[in-house]
Amino acid sequence: MNLSKRLALISTFAAIVAIVDSIPGIPQFESGVWYSWVFLLTPLVAFILGPVDGFFSILVGVIIGHYVYFRGPYEFIFTLGAPVGAFIGGLTFQNRNRIPIIYYTILIIFYFLTPITYQLPIWGIWDVLLAFCILLLFNLLINSKSRLLICSLICLEADVLFRIFVFVPLNTYQTFYGFTLEIMKIIWMGGALITPIQVGLSLIFTSFAYPHVVKVVEKYIGKE
Repeated sequence: MNLSKRLALISTFAAIVAIVDSIPGIPQFESGVWYSWVFLLTPLVAFILGPVDGFFSILVGVIIGHYVYFRGPYEFIFTLGAPVGAFIGGLTFQNRNRIPIIYYTILIIFYFLTPITYQLPIWGIWDVLLAFCILLLFNLLINSKSRLLICSLICLEADVLFRIFVFVPLNTYQTFYGFTLEIMKIIWMGGALITPIQVGLSLIFTSFAYPHVVKVVEKYIGKE
């Protein structure tokens, strides 16, 4: 694919991401990891554009979307999880699992080395730990039917893990928000229920949309 077509695809998907990131989540989802609908598109963009182009497309999209639907200055840091997730998901989709495994391993270790986590329920991050286990067993679990769903899960939870890393090991829960341990326990319990629902919605959307979008992109790429 020539450079002009790559840039066109990156820009097109970035514009779509900016639109969905500018739309607030439905009320019961506003307190979760994602404050918009960007989670629906992250795996799709990552798989179609690849890890590098997907990263930049999502990055541009969420930065624009966060200016349109402003959620405070701190959210610009947390939303970097979306392009990071796209990068990790794109690598996994291409069967390049070394970097994703290193990424998950290091961030999870940092999480459990943070003192406050000793007092938070471990099941509060069960979805991240599940994605990590699936990643480690990737070659045993993967097949043509499960590939899209497994890679989507790893992609989305890589995004979640980045946000957790910024929130807990980097101590922003305290320096940015001043949250107490009691508040953190409530957040962890809520996240354990809400985030997997959002991930499930994205898995359904990706499995439905991916084949159709791929056909359109391949037709565009094939044009002289």
